[in-house]
Amino acid sequence: MRNKRCTAIVLAAGNGSRMKSDVAKQYMLLQDKPLIWYALHTIEESSVIDDCILVTGAEDISYVQKEIVTRYGFRKVDTVIAGGEQRYDSVWNALQVIAGGGMSVPNTDGYVFIHDGARPFLTEEILRRIYEAVKESGACVTGMPTKDTIKISDEEGYAKQTPDRKNVWQIQTPQAFETRLITDAYVKLMKRKEERNAEGIGITDDAMVVENFTGHKVKLVQGSYENIKITTPEDLVIAGAFLKDRKFCNFFDF
Repeated sequence: MRNKRCTAIVLAAGNGSRMKSDVAKQYMLLQDKPLIWYALHTIEESSVIDDCILVTGAEDISYVQKEIVTRYGFRKVDTVIAGGEQRYDSVWNALQVIAGGGMSVPNTDGYVFIHDGARPFLTEEILRRIYEAVKESGACVTGMPTKDTIKISDEEGYAKQTPDRKNVWQIQTPQAFETRLITDAYVKLMKRKEERNAEGIGITDDAMVVENFTGHKVKLVQGSYENIKITTPEDLVIAGAFLKDRKFCNFFDF
C-alpha cells in the first residue's frame, strides 16, 4: 500500500523542428491519437500516480486543456502550465507549482515522477519498478544497458576512450525523486543558472541536477527498449511498428 503521494510532471512543451513539421510533435497523430495521449493514458490508468502536471507551450494551454485533457477525460491532470525556454526551465515551473501549494492535493513529502511526453510507450510495469526504487533510494532513473559500443571523443573528433559496455546505460524517463530532494536540487540549479550557461555546462536530465547539486546517488532502473523518444520522422515509423504489435494494442485497448 502506498502512503506517499506520487505526482507526475509530463513535459510536452517542445516543437516540431527535428520532425520537419509545423505541428509540435506531441500533437502529431499516432494511430489516430495525439502522441501525448499515450503517456497520459498510462498515467491515468496507473495505480502508482495520483495526479499530474502537464507542461506545454504558453500558446497551447487552452488547446491542450480542451482538445487533450477534456476531450479524452484525463482526470488526473491537475493543471496545465506553460513551460520555459529549456527543458529544465519547464521542470522548474512545475516544481514551483508543487512547492507553492498549487496542486489540488499537496505533495510536499511524496515523490515526483518526471516524464517526457514524447515517450509514448510508458507502461504500468515501468512505473511500478521505478516507484519501488524511489522508495528505497530517493532518486532513480529508468534506462537500459546500451546494445552498442560507445566511444568517447576528444575535441578533434578522435576516439579517446571506450567505456566498458556493461556499465553504459541509455537513460530514459520517467525519472523519480523524493519531492524535497528534487525541489532542493532545482533551487540550487536556478541560483547558478546564469553562471552555468556562461560556462557552457548543459543540463540534459533531472538526475544530473540531483547528482551535481546534492551529491545524492541516483539508482538505475530497468525501463524498456521500446520506451523510445519520438524525435525524428524515423522514430514515428518505429513507433507505428510497435503499435502494430499485439501487446501494445492490447495494452492501449484499441
